[in-house]
Amino acid sequence: NPRYSSAEIRKQFTLPPNLGQYHRHSISTSGFPSLQLPQFYDPVEPVDFEGLLMTHLNSLDVELAQELGDFTEDDLDVVFTPKECRTLQPSLPEEGVELDPHVRDCVQTYTREWLIVNRKNQGSSEICGFKKTGSRKDFHKTLQKQTFESETLECSEPRAQAGPRHLNVLCDVSGKGPITACDFDLRSLQPDPRLENLLQQVSAEDFEKQNEEARRTNRQAELFALYPSVDEEDAVEIRPVPECPKEHLGNRILVKLLTLKFEIEIEPLFASIALYDVKERKKISENFHCDLNSDQFKGFLRAHTPSVATSSQARSAVFSVTYPSSDIYLVVKIEKVLQQGEIGDCAEPYMVIKESDGGKSKEKIEKLKLQAESFCQRLGKYRMPFAWAPISLASFFSVSTLDREVTDVESMVGKGSVGERRTLSQSRRLSERALSLEENGLGSNFKTMTINSFFKQVSLHVPINIVQQSYFPSLGSLKLEISLAPETINCCLTPEMLPVRPFPENRGRPHKEILEFPTREVYVPHTVYRNLLYVYPQRLNFANKLASARNITIKIQFMCGEDASNAMPVIFGKSNGPEFLQEVYTAITYHNKSPDFYEEVKIKLPAKLTVNHHLLFTFYHISCQQKQGNSVESLLGYTWLPILLNERLQTGSYCLPVALEKLPPNYSMHSAEKVPSQNPPIKWAEGHKGVFNIEVQAVSSVHTQDNHLEKFFTLCHSLESQVSFPIRVLDQKISESALEHELRLSIICLNSSRLEPLVLFLHLVLDKLFQLFVQPMVIAGQTANFSQLAFESVAVTANSLHNSKGLGKDQHGRNCLLASYVHYVFRLPEPQRDVPKSGGPTALPDPRYHTYGRTSAAAVSSKLLQARVMSSSNPDLAGTHCTADEEVKNIMSSKIADRNCNRMSYYCSGNNDAPSSTTAPRPANKKHFHEELALQMVVSTGVVKETVFKYSWFFFELLVKSMAQYVHNMDKRDNFRRTRFSDRFKDDITTIVNVVTSEIAALLVKPQKETEQAEKINISLAFFLYDLLSLMDRGFVFNLIKHYCNQLSAKLNNLLTLISMRLEFLRILCSHEHYLNLNLFFMNADTAPASPCPSISSQNSSSCSSFQDQKIASMFDLTPEYRQQHFLTGLLFTELAAALDAEGEGISKVQRKAVSAIHSLLSSHDLDPRCVKPEVKVKVAALYLPLVGIILDALPQLYDFTGNTIPSLGRSPPYKQYNMLNADTTRNLMICFLWIMKNADQILLRKWIADLPSMQLNRILDLLFICVSCFEYKGKQTSDKVSTQVLQKSRDVKARLEEALLRGEGARGEMMRRCRAPGNDRFPGLNENLRWRKEQTHWRQANEKLDKTKAELDQEALISGNLATEANLIILDMQENIIQASSALDCKDSLLGGVLRVLVNSLSCDQSTTYLTHCFATLRALIAKFGDLLFEEEVEQCADLCQRVLHHCSSSMDITRSQACATLYLLMRFSFGATSNFARVKMQVTMSLASLVGKAQDFNEEYLRRSLRTILAYAEEDTAMQTTPFPMQVEELLCNLNSILYDTVKMREFQEDPEMLMDLMYRIAKSYQTSPDLRLTWLQNMAEKHTKRKCYTEAAMCLVHAAALVAEYLSMLEDHSYLPVGSVSFQNISSNVLEESAVSDDTLSPDEDGVCSGRYFTESGLVGLLEQAAELFSTGGLYETVNEVYKLVIPILEAHRDFRKLTSTHEKLQKAFDSIISKGQKRMFGTYFRVGFYGSKFGDLDEQEFVYKEPAITKLPEISHRLEGFYGQCFGAEFVEVIKDSAPVDKTKLDPNKAYIQITFGRPRGELHEQYRRNTVLTTMHAFPYIKTRISVIQKEEFVLTPIEVAIEEMKKKTLQLAVAINQEPPDAKMLQMVLQGSVGATVNQGPLEVAQVFLAEIPADPKLYRHHNKLRLCFKEFIMRCGEAVEKNKRLITADQKEYQLELKKNYHKLRESLRPMIERKIPELYKPIFRVESQKRDSFHRSSFRKCETQLSQGS
Repeated sequence: NPRYSSAEIRKQFTLPPNLGQYHRHSISTSGFPSLQLPQFYDPVEPVDFEGLLMTHLNSLDVELAQELGDFTEDDLDVVFTPKECRTLQPSLPEEGVELDPHVRDCVQTYTREWLIVNRKNQGSSEICGFKKTGSRKDFHKTLQKQTFESETLECSEPRAQAGPRHLNVLCDVSGKGPITACDFDLRSLQPDPRLENLLQQVSAEDFEKQNEEARRTNRQAELFALYPSVDEEDAVEIRPVPECPKEHLGNRILVKLLTLKFEIEIEPLFASIALYDVKERKKISENFHCDLNSDQFKGFLRAHTPSVATSSQARSAVFSVTYPSSDIYLVVKIEKVLQQGEIGDCAEPYMVIKESDGGKSKEKIEKLKLQAESFCQRLGKYRMPFAWAPISLASFFSVSTLDREVTDVESMVGKGSVGERRTLSQSRRLSERALSLEENGLGSNFKTMTINSFFKQVSLHVPINIVQQSYFPSLGSLKLEISLAPETINCCLTPEMLPVRPFPENRGRPHKEILEFPTREVYVPHTVYRNLLYVYPQRLNFANKLASARNITIKIQFMCGEDASNAMPVIFGKSNGPEFLQEVYTAITYHNKSPDFYEEVKIKLPAKLTVNHHLLFTFYHISCQQKQGNSVESLLGYTWLPILLNERLQTGSYCLPVALEKLPPNYSMHSAEKVPSQNPPIKWAEGHKGVFNIEVQAVSSVHTQDNHLEKFFTLCHSLESQVSFPIRVLDQKISESALEHELRLSIICLNSSRLEPLVLFLHLVLDKLFQLFVQPMVIAGQTANFSQLAFESVAVTANSLHNSKGLGKDQHGRNCLLASYVHYVFRLPEPQRDVPKSGGPTALPDPRYHTYGRTSAAAVSSKLLQARVMSSSNPDLAGTHCTADEEVKNIMSSKIADRNCNRMSYYCSGNNDAPSSTTAPRPANKKHFHEELALQMVVSTGVVKETVFKYSWFFFELLVKSMAQYVHNMDKRDNFRRTRFSDRFKDDITTIVNVVTSEIAALLVKPQKETEQAEKINISLAFFLYDLLSLMDRGFVFNLIKHYCNQLSAKLNNLLTLISMRLEFLRILCSHEHYLNLNLFFMNADTAPASPCPSISSQNSSSCSSFQDQKIASMFDLTPEYRQQHFLTGLLFTELAAALDAEGEGISKVQRKAVSAIHSLLSSHDLDPRCVKPEVKVKVAALYLPLVGIILDALPQLYDFTGNTIPSLGRSPPYKQYNMLNADTTRNLMICFLWIMKNADQILLRKWIADLPSMQLNRILDLLFICVSCFEYKGKQTSDKVSTQVLQKSRDVKARLEEALLRGEGARGEMMRRCRAPGNDRFPGLNENLRWRKEQTHWRQANEKLDKTKAELDQEALISGNLATEANLIILDMQENIIQASSALDCKDSLLGGVLRVLVNSLSCDQSTTYLTHCFATLRALIAKFGDLLFEEEVEQCADLCQRVLHHCSSSMDITRSQACATLYLLMRFSFGATSNFARVKMQVTMSLASLVGKAQDFNEEYLRRSLRTILAYAEEDTAMQTTPFPMQVEELLCNLNSILYDTVKMREFQEDPEMLMDLMYRIAKSYQTSPDLRLTWLQNMAEKHTKRKCYTEAAMCLVHAAALVAEYLSMLEDHSYLPVGSVSFQNISSNVLEESAVSDDTLSPDEDGVCSGRYFTESGLVGLLEQAAELFSTGGLYETVNEVYKLVIPILEAHRDFRKLTSTHEKLQKAFDSIISKGQKRMFGTYFRVGFYGSKFGDLDEQEFVYKEPAITKLPEISHRLEGFYGQCFGAEFVEVIKDSAPVDKTKLDPNKAYIQITFGRPRGELHEQYRRNTVLTTMHAFPYIKTRISVIQKEEFVLTPIEVAIEEMKKKTLQLAVAINQEPPDAKMLQMVLQGSVGATVNQGPLEVAQVFLAEIPADPKLYRHHNKLRLCFKEFIMRCGEAVEKNKRLITADQKEYQLELKKNYHKLRESLRPMIERKIPELYKPIFRVESQKRDSFHRSSFRKCETQLSQGS
């Protein structure tokens, strides 16, 4: 895989085009295997876009172009969007402080606006714009409801009878003549209204014009508005807009504290709550303090509460939990005011006294209250621990809560609470941050309420336990309410006490957000200023200290100096007090010298920290008893902790020494552990040992708390601002000379920092790196360049972010943090500016960089001056009269500024990204970000290069965003796209695109393909070029696209991969909002640069020269000129054509993508408001004309919605085996075709059609034919039916389809089998749904959403009804165009057939009345125009036409019926001209009616009769025809039809009785014995009915009979040796076929008009019937018969030399024979039953016996249940009885009022020696299988077998079974063992041994039985021999584990042989007298009677 240097890569793309070709081949030999590509596949040289625009814009349709978005404008817009701030005011440092550069940068990053690059027109052309905008929301309301007959029927359906049905009896069994009823007079009916001007004479042209005008009215303008939008999986990739960076909030819960109640209320109590994670042993939130005391108790403490802030009155807290778990507890701690005594003593009153006791208790309580008041006044500021309670939140954070319907209260009785403190020194206590509840046992008897997720709020009563005692019951209860926090909470404060929006004016108590301390890292960059410090004093050890230290408290203060007045008010207050405090005291444990503390002190850190800031701890002893002159506090000692160490925040755990005396001055400069020795020396407790443990934690978005980041930021700032060297970084000092080296090191080390801090400060880190990227440095007077290093660092960061498990990615695998950084945060690094100190409030966080540097006043004033001068000429700057403040701001934010500095190390100020108007070469120090970035991408190598291209999306987006800003900042005058960017930059971009492309190719060619990676890079490259089209010279970008295409073609070795990569790439480019302009759509072929000439429509059509014709034809082809001018569309069409042409695994997915790309494009144009005007649409359609050519070429591949391949020219040439497109792809392709046909210039279309060869025209008609079926209306679902039925239906359909396809031959079956193969798709689970959700139902309306509302369903039906109508009308327009364009006679006949086929197909689909009206009008125009031709040539079409029109004559819709009648009448009238034709029409109409009657379920004879009457009325009113015999003939025909209708009515009555129905159809068919066409029709009707009932053999027989009928007539007409000689030739298939020969004796000759003119009376018709029959026989399992059928077919195929068909025939034969071999013995054919009917209720059936053939394995109860049920419904269940006995029925004993059915089967009864058997042989009228499933019995013979004869038969059967099992090839061990087990098994009941013992034990007394006895003995002899063979054979077959089984068998066999031996050897002496010569007996166990397996063994047991 060759890698080139950037220069080489550049060189190779600047070669002239032909050299490029040469070069390409050299690439393919250099390591990439080459690939055979389609010849048209290489992209052409694109047009010079900008040049063309400059030269042609004036002459072109400028308005059009303007409308579609201006050309000169840029698409990209740079917008500053203010950040959304959660709080009313942004969180900022305190005012009036001069900030460090780092803090300032942080604050600025958190507060500045987002900079977003938007597309101006984005979405205006997108289909989603249409779908979602309000204007279109009610689109469906503009549609007209289309009426479909299928739906009007449903409403009037439910009229099935409820009562018992009467049985209809067939009379006239003789079957002579049809059952007619001409006595039913048509004239008694009222005809429908007639069409008014049907019979007026109008010229054909006028007629066509009228029709066209009618069709044009009321049409739907946007076709795609009716069509479902592209499937999600096929939709073009879009870049998801990344989420806006915002503050992280976990799962929020709201906790409200309601009341705290104790048995007695004597003193104030204070509650605080926090969350703990027991498993992680971590406190996971800060504390929330809440004061629930009554005003009385609050009064006790008034002296100690200086003021009460509102914020401290909160009683509800919002906790946030990022990592929920069931181990989270809410812990409530309760404190009270310090008083004398242990906790237990203080709690005693609560235990003993109950308020309810009254009397004495009351006094006690009052006394206690007074006591409390006194110590509150004295000790009110000190607290002591009192009680606590844990509450489990498991139910909030666990899934299982969903199962619980009720809130259950569990009482947990534990081992007591926290227990005695002193004994628990080993455990970690509450005082620490980690509360460990397990060790302490979970409180005694506290109740937790399990919160069920259905109850949003739950109130808890939590019993409270005393801290120190283990045996006390609970003292009281806390009532609180826990719920999930709502999205917005009014009146809420952040942890910094900032009000959160919305914060209403009239507010009550606020809620407080409680800061979370997550258990694990949270990777969300900081976006708000937060700077908090938490101090946790843990324990103090004064055990060895003087006696006075007992009740110890610590005062904690945050100092900014050493004076007492320096205590800062930055400690957050608790509840019901001031917001901020200067000091806070810890709670006291009574008389404990080494207490533990559990305090949490929360401090708001100042933004600017200095060495003077420190924490001061003062220790006191508090005396609880009041002694004279004794102060409350006595001082014990001090200690402190400096906040900064080496200028860095100190956090972590410390063990500090305690000084016992006042601290010396300047103590805070040192740490307490390392104070230098003082004079006088400090007195330390415990000799300066650490005695005080403390932990300090910071939560800050300013302090990085990471060494690497700290160092990097510090060094960067040392360059930006005024510092004095050497500078201090952590514990090293860095001199100016070492600065460069250290900075480089720190950049490299950035990537060693932990991921969490890196992510937290990501925005700032990247900003700084990009600053280094473009800003040349002067360090110690030397220029230093960090670009490459910074670039590599960015690359490594991108890599580590993408590869971190914890970080999210979007659907393209892009890291979300980086995506949102580029989208929102990134902006061009601004050159560092020097700003004066004075002249304005510098603490303002300005949206630009502020920097401070050493600068002289003169420098500043000169800058101001410069700014003034510039601003007068630059509209971007404010005018000259602005104030100094504004001036400073202007300098800071100006786009154009240039300045120098006077220090040694600084950023050089290059004026960044504001090109000057001169085109001078760029100064060395001026780098543009985009150029630098592109350069770095080109020169990167090794790992960095790999990373850059792997995550190229990030670098591409950076490039685009920086380019957009660069263009935005440019002077508008120089803004020509050609010259915007330097040539070097363009070279770099070219190189980058080429490198990325070869990277993609390399990934795909690797042995272990990295397809997914390649796809991602491919998509990001596409988006990059998509963006460049909005920024750069478009011709240049087109060339990049061309290089991309060429390079991929040269390097990939798999066509499919190649097409799919290029396709995905192009689909993205084509989704550009200026796609149409980019394709110069308004320049169609005639305005091409080569020959500007006026457009076609304006030219006079008579002057069409051949040049013009050629030109029109070429507009429909993908010519090189087209591909050059309409570059992107050309490429897309090229891919589509290649995809359709290609084959191979997985191609259908690629094809689907290609088609859906074009579909979504067209759909977006169609719905684009910019394309509403028809003249624009015509131009757009012209752009897509080549698609028509492509679709026509793909005709043989289209999915055939009609279900039968089209018998026409389009598919007949020997195409190669294409892979078929699936239904969805085809449908999408079709809708595109229809859209073009609808919107293209119709005159142009006609001209094109006029010049097409007839072959092409026929293909268009084929296409229209498929279109009709494709857009058939599939009806509306009713909402209640939808759910279950649809699911069921879709499953059935799916199963059927799968089965059909898998069985189907050819590519489609192959494809299905592949789809089934595993591993075909990347999403295994989806595979199933994806594939099927398409095929099964119309638009998948049905299955997508089962719970659609009725309104939604109606709306869907409305839209799809309109789609069906519109699509069919476009097809109709197209047919009219074809008819009109080709009125020249040459190819009219074949054309006419094609047009008719399409019309007939559309009539056979479910159509709306709107369409039918137009369709019938067109038909009538056709009849008027070509009436004479119609019946001469298009016999086949005519038959279909008659049938469809007749069908519509029976419609329930008046409007449709009247149209159909008129059309049918016209058809007769025009065909009357030539006598022969009318006879044909009569014949066709009669046959059509017959077949309609036979097949259609929903067919309504009343309406049809009315139509017949209307036609009669037309005939009577037609004055012109009255003189002719026409009216008479019409009447005769109508009478005939009427009588056929009568049969139908009969059939309707037998709908429920299949046997009766078939009998009737059989009779009707028989009655047409003399009219072959009709008989054929009825035989086919029967076949269809049989197939429906799954009686395949019978269906096949019907077709065989039909084929015999055809053969009879063919042999009368032509004498070919290869044709069957009439029905005799069919004898081998079935002896019954001879029935068909009766015909030939009749008088009818086939020459008579209209007879045998149907499509089946041809050789191909005969072959068709036989092939269908063969298929059915094969389905029915009669494989032997399949062979017989094909014996008749093959000679005909051979004569026609149809080798393709011969191939498939022989394949089918092979299959049949294979099936015989594999299934031979295992096939199940029908089961036969004798059924007799007795009783007068049966009418004709009385005393008739039939043999019924039922499906295989039908059990007797099934058939008896079916018949009993059916006749029970007819006569009433109580009158029907089934005779269970098979004995002859005695009629005299039957009840005359009942109906009896006897159904016979046999089973043995009684002991062996009593078992007789009657065998009855029934002879039926015809052999089975026949064309019916029941045949009447004509003869019956019975004979009875004696028991011994029965035994002989049984033994023969057993022996035969054994023989077969032994000789089976290949041997079947299971089968053999089964038979053996049944023969020699020890326990076989009535087995062989028992038979032998019964019949062979003694010689019979009756000599008549000698022969039988002997026969049985010989049977046994053979039987035992076979058993032996079987045992031996089995030995050879068994596996190792069956050895024992074999031994057992052998043992049983020997035992059986021994038992049988005496009986077998004993002969009857009388039979063996020497007179007889012994003949060896022939065994006929293997004697096969014939090759055909006969199905008719009817011997029945009884």
